[in-house]
Amino acid sequence: MTRSSNNLWLHCFAVFTAAATLVLVGIGGLVTSHEAGMAVPDWPTTYGYNMFLFPPSYWVGGIFYEHTHRLFASLVGLLTTVLAVWLWLRESRSWMRRLGVVAFFTVVLQGVLGGLRVTLFKDQIGIFHATLAQFFLVLVSAMALMTSRWWQAAQGNSQLLLPSKKLGYLLVAAIALVFLQLALGATMRHQHAGLAVPDFPLAHGKIWPSTDPASLDVFNRTRLGVRDHNPITAFQIYLHMAHRIGALLTLLTAGFFAWSVRRQLGAKAAVSRLSLAWLTLIFCQASLGAATVLSKKAADVATAHVVLGALSLVMGALVCVVVFRFAFHRDVARAFVAKSEHLGDRAVSAAKRVPSTG
Repeated sequence: MTRSSNNLWLHCFAVFTAAATLVLVGIGGLVTSHEAGMAVPDWPTTYGYNMFLFPPSYWVGGIFYEHTHRLFASLVGLLTTVLAVWLWLRESRSWMRRLGVVAFFTVVLQGVLGGLRVTLFKDQIGIFHATLAQFFLVLVSAMALMTSRWWQAAQGNSQLLLPSKKLGYLLVAAIALVFLQLALGATMRHQHAGLAVPDFPLAHGKIWPSTDPASLDVFNRTRLGVRDHNPITAFQIYLHMAHRIGALLTLLTAGFFAWSVRRQLGAKAAVSRLSLAWLTLIFCQASLGAATVLSKKAADVATAHVVLGALSLVMGALVCVVVFRFAFHRDVARAFVAKSEHLGDRAVSAAKRVPSTG
């Protein structure tokens, strides 16, 4: 069987798998937003039925969201398995074949974590489940990019090079902040701290909320109009405020990166346009976070916040992969030229030392 690094159908299938994974992240967000994570209390069965044979007439309320999440997760698992096998059989690049194997085991682990979240009734497992979903989405999205013809053809595009290593480090820092924000957001959602501070931009009417017992008692007595009816704790308030501070730090870091790239490369450079688009996405994500609080955690707004956060991480990660890839090719080319010049100088020196026979 002939292997190749340029397979259009494989690329299209990888793109479809990445898109399906993004949809799955959105469905998972709906499950959490509707507090339907335990609507189906058993796993891998669904109320004793085979998951794939569960009668549609029972798909009501929270069961609809949780069961749909399970079915779509199974589809993504199947797509990932096919993608991994396809890569193993037809992809000529060994590192891409290994990425397929990593994706397969990641999606298996993700499914097991989702099941354990139900059977063990542990919110902590739900946090890892949600965070791993973001990593998996980045992984399959990167695989979709790396199987494209553009990836194969593009070599050392100066429009996609950063002018300094410091900007590369700044980009990595911004991406790390986005990922930490998503992990912190998942923790906040699964710890039921989404409305621990129900106002914005202030926090319980202050820049920083009080967390003494008397203040907590007042907060809890005035939560009748809030969707989360469980009493809030000081930890939940700290968690919520950490997420707000993290959002500000992420926005400032991404903004400084976009400004620095634009100042050094100009507005027309591809990296400048990409960094501005990424900053816009992060700004919209932060705005949806504020809207989530102001809407009292409306399910559609909260889910859009989750999906846009995933897109922000994916876009930042793909930009990072591209610019570092071209930087690598540039450094290899420079090293090759330097070595060639060195060998040429040695050859000239050797020729000068050879005595003339004329």
